[in-house]
Amino acid sequence: MTLCALPKIDYTAYQPHALHGAERAWAETNCYIDVWVEVLHAQGLNPLACLAMVFANDFDGDQWTFYKPPHEDLFALYGIDVQELNVWRGLLPNACEQLKRGRLVLTESDAFYLPDTSGTDYRTNHVKTTIAIQEIDLDAQRMGYFHNSSYHSLQGEDFIETFRVGKPYDPTFMPLFAEFVRLDRVQHRDETALATISLGLLHKHLARHPENNPIRAFEPVFLRDVEALKEEGLAAYHAYAFATLRQLGAGFSLGAQYLRWLEQQGQGDFSSAAQEFDLISETTKTLLLKTARAVMGKRTVDLAPLTTQLANHWDQGMVALDRCLHKVT
Repeated sequence: MTLCALPKIDYTAYQPHALHGAERAWAETNCYIDVWVEVLHAQGLNPLACLAMVFANDFDGDQWTFYKPPHEDLFALYGIDVQELNVWRGLLPNACEQLKRGRLVLTESDAFYLPDTSGTDYRTNHVKTTIAIQEIDLDAQRMGYFHNSSYHSLQGEDFIETFRVGKPYDPTFMPLFAEFVRLDRVQHRDETALATISLGLLHKHLARHPENNPIRAFEPVFLRDVEALKEEGLAAYHAYAFATLRQLGAGFSLGAQYLRWLEQQGQGDFSSAAQEFDLISETTKTLLLKTARAVMGKRTVDLAPLTTQLANHWDQGMVALDRCLHKVT
């Protein structure tokens, strides 16, 4: 028996959204927003409209904001309703019930059993990540799922381990967090209407942006952390880079793309702000590579000029964005 929330998808022919194109500086950002980009794209919905939240990103002491599209934004833009799934019977039976109702299931999962992470975590590292379950074939023990930058399929032992099929009750096992996605009220608005709603969301998220430049707060912490990473090694660096530099650079790369889309829809001249946020993305990419070389070679590298550039781009970008929005309103 095969259960699908959306019409059946052929994972071998699936074409990801342009935000996950090979030419992008950050082909993947974080697992949650990447899943939503493809979940929306697969329904013919434009994921660019839900990216306004990146402008509230902040440095939180040991990491940058792990940004996610708020559920209320998804409902306002697309009519998509997201609710927590109580996994009280186990992920497989609870997910099957939601798929029967035409609902996708987002769940935390162990990348160890996700074959699309081959070369990084598959059968190597137990790492939490978010997937969106679109299809379950109980007879074939196969699952179709959105993860990172595309749509994938797994089966056999990976299916058994992901859903703990046949495993006895274990009181020490903690079920992972899951959500179900109601699609019965989805609205396919035209781009102009979508941009009008999204512009209102941009105002909301900008009201939450850090009062002080978060990159200036990040700079001394980062420079100190790099010295410690030289002793901790490359594995520690990769974890650190994901929590900090990748979220910073990829977030503002999405922000620049979002502003250009708003401009294309006649919502204002966001070109100056978009350019500054693109420069944050590009400079962070350079910083990422230089930091990796410093850690691997345990060499002294002056990274402060790059962090100073990043801080200046944030200041200039936010000023330009505020100026444009005041013209719009």
